[in-house]
Order: sequence, then C-alpha cells, then structure tokens
Amino acid sequence: MTRARGKPPSQRQLRVGEEIRHALAWALERGDFGNAGLDRPVTVTEVRVSPDLRNCTAFITPLGGGDPKPALQALKRLAPHLRHELARQVRMKYVPNLFFQPDESFDEAQHINLLLHSPQVVRDLDRPDPYEEGFADEDDEDEDEDLDAGAQAADDDDLDEDEDLDDEDDEDDGAARRDSGDRHGA
Repeated sequence: MTRARGKPPSQRQLRVGEEIRHALAWALERGDFGNAGLDRPVTVTEVRVSPDLRNCTAFITPLGGGDPKPALQALKRLAPHLRHELARQVRMKYVPNLFFQPDESFDEAQHINLLLHSPQVVRDLDRPDPYEEGFADEDDEDEDEDLDAGAQAADDDDLDEDEDLDDEDDEDDGAARRDSGDRHGA
C-alpha cells in the first residue's frame, strides 16, 4: 500500500476500507474455513486501502490480547478464501489483495498511559505552576483598573450634566410654546 507521504486517505478509500472491514469481520465470525489454524477469535480493527483500491492492509488483534503471530500466519493462508468471500460481500470492480498486519495501536496507547502515570510525570504535574502566582506587572494592572473606574465615574458625571441640560431645554421649549401660543391667540 503506497500513497504519498502526508496525504490523508480519500473519502472513497475510507468508505471502501470500512466495507471491507465489515465483510472480513463477518467472514471471520462465521469461521467456515475448516482447520486453517485460526483457533482464536480475531478482531479486525482497521483496513487501509491503497489509492487505486487494488490492495488493502487489514490490522488485526487477537481477541483478549496475546501474540498475534499465529493468527497472522493463519490469515495469510486464508487470504485467498477471504478474498473470495470479500468478492461475494462487497461489490467492486476489482477485489483487492489482502495483507494482514498486527494492530499495535493498543500497545502504543498502553505505553503512553504508563508514561503518563509514571512517578516522574506525576511529580512534574504536582509542582506549582509559576505562572499561576502571577506576573510582576499585575500591580500595574490594578492601577489601570483604578484609572478605568475613575474614568467611568467621570463619564457618569458628564451624563448627569447632559440630563440637566436636557431639562433646561425642555423648559425653554415650553416657554417658546407659550410665546407662540400668545401670538396665535391674540
């Protein structure tokens, strides 16, 4: 399975890979291959398909863990039979060649989990964060907040003066109406 480095699989590759994974899982669940040496159940965790859809790699893990080598050898012997089952289950122009690899993602996840719970990492996580205590410039921020509060109070005083001016304008408007009423009434 070759594809350009760094290029993610296309939507079609992902869909075909899922269909193949389901078909393989169904064929392995039925288990009508006779005595092929596949004595333990196997989980198909992922299927990656090449861009031309002619080759696919199925990642497997034995159910319950353990050594995947005997299962890989049995699946390699069963590949032609599984390919025939795949041709019956999935409608494709070309039935891809099957390759099997052990799925190491569970082992890798367990390794990362062990690293995260190691005493060295726990010790580092328990240390106080120097940035939580604050920066030296935080006192300046408090002064800025005080200045902002003073500016807000000054703005409030300006609003009160504007309201007083509006009241005076209303009184002037009333006097103007009375004066105009005297002209019309006379």
